[in-house]
Amino acid sequence: MKLCGFSVDNKVFSGVIEREAVYGVKDDFSQGPPGGINDIKGEGKGAKAWKLSEVKLLSPVMPSKIVAIGLNYRAHAAEFNKPLPEVPMIFMKPSTAVIGPGDSIIYPSHMSHRVDYEGELAVVIGRKAKDVPVEKAREYILGYTCFNDVTARDLQGKDVQYTRAKGFDTFACVGPCIETDLNPDDVRIETYLNNEKRQDTSTRDMIFNVFELVSFVSFVMTLLPGDIIATGTPSGVGKMKPGDTVEVRIEGIGSLENAVVARA
Repeated sequence: MKLCGFSVDNKVFSGVIEREAVYGVKDDFSQGPPGGINDIKGEGKGAKAWKLSEVKLLSPVMPSKIVAIGLNYRAHAAEFNKPLPEVPMIFMKPSTAVIGPGDSIIYPSHMSHRVDYEGELAVVIGRKAKDVPVEKAREYILGYTCFNDVTARDLQGKDVQYTRAKGFDTFACVGPCIETDLNPDDVRIETYLNNEKRQDTSTRDMIFNVFELVSFVSFVMTLLPGDIIATGTPSGVGKMKPGDTVEVRIEGIGSLENAVVARA
């Protein structure tokens, strides 16, 4: 099931994508259904349907927080000449950084001169999670979506810690939907810059898998419905500039495309 957020005539809805149509649903899962995916029933689907071409897709979720994972692909660690981490390396991105499909990434030229794309698989939490064992982590996941962890690379190196480099408005691209039926252990992730492929890796290359990450983070902080864990980027990251278009494609989910624009 592909869950989405969308707008029509300046009205915002939650919906389910089926083929080339979007059906409105009664449940609002923009911050995750309180009881998880079981709260979204087929009979909750509204009578109203739209063609995909008639709606604007929004970020399918509005998280209270985004927990991102650094250096979680072996090839990416080698790309930056970093040792493999012994435990997941986590950092945060603010909810104010979230944008959806088709929204613009604003290049923060007042502070940075090197902004990179980082295509990632993101986990969307379905219900409150605290101290979750690895073997039960699947029960707390609503689904998966595409994520672009936009990064001011020059500031990342300058600041050492990641808050400024990762936290600008528009630096968390999410969408186009939440796929609830996905096996995250072997999923192909591709990133394209101006239609040229730059990243192409399977989640098999992850150091810590999705369920290990959900468990680990839940022992650090309480995860709330709608929260996102961005599971790390593969090798092949690179810089963007105003006028570029970046697209993250994930097998079984779809395509997330955003243009880069200059700061006004």
